[in-house]
Amino acid sequence: MYRYFAQSEGKELLMKRRGPAFIFDLDGTLIDSVYQHVLAWREALEAVGIALSVWRIHRRIGMSGGLLLRALLRETNREVTSEEVSRIQQRHAEAFARMLPQVRPLPGAQELLRTLSESGVRWAIATSGRREVAQPTLDLLDLDPQIPIVTRDDVGYAKPDPDLFLTAAERLGVPISECVVVGDSVWDLLAARRAGALGVGLLSGGYGREELERAGAYRVYEDPADLLRHLDEVGVR
Repeated sequence: MYRYFAQSEGKELLMKRRGPAFIFDLDGTLIDSVYQHVLAWREALEAVGIALSVWRIHRRIGMSGGLLLRALLRETNREVTSEEVSRIQQRHAEAFARMLPQVRPLPGAQELLRTLSESGVRWAIATSGRREVAQPTLDLLDLDPQIPIVTRDDVGYAKPDPDLFLTAAERLGVPISECVVVGDSVWDLLAARRAGALGVGLLSGGYGREELERAGAYRVYEDPADLLRHLDEVGVR
């Protein structure tokens, strides 16, 4: 069994890890922010004259910003310069920042994380977003500073590559094969599969149950609150 220090009533207690470790995606998994990101990307793309329907953008949410842009630009047969790519990404960050007052933690997210910590289960967050964009939404969860957070800045490649989840497992000190990755997009689950972790899907990001299962989810729940009610099904006692 792995052992680690956890906070309890202001004191550090040595606890045994019970059940698998968990690695959570952020947007659409813990935070209700997917559609704000979609609209922010649309605004950023329109700023350089690229018009796309929001459903096309939504299908790419979960990838890193760079991969998302490349995938969307393939659909438009439009070439963009590196300067335009930087401008689009900056406009996305600015547009999303304006929408932050609309963003909330998903139902049960904070309770789920607190329950895992109180049960002695290790967990981390791994997001394709850069720290600059992710930090305001991370702040909504009121996280302990000791919780491992992995962002796009920390890895060479983001989802659907496995680097984010492999790095998170390394920081947890747990083999990736003993981790459960929780995500809301097919890109999360494809990356989890490539990393060698079990995948759990949530419907709170807008993907369908069948899509998540085909991408590798062995269980699918509605949102963090639903996962909390069924923790025993994913090995937490």
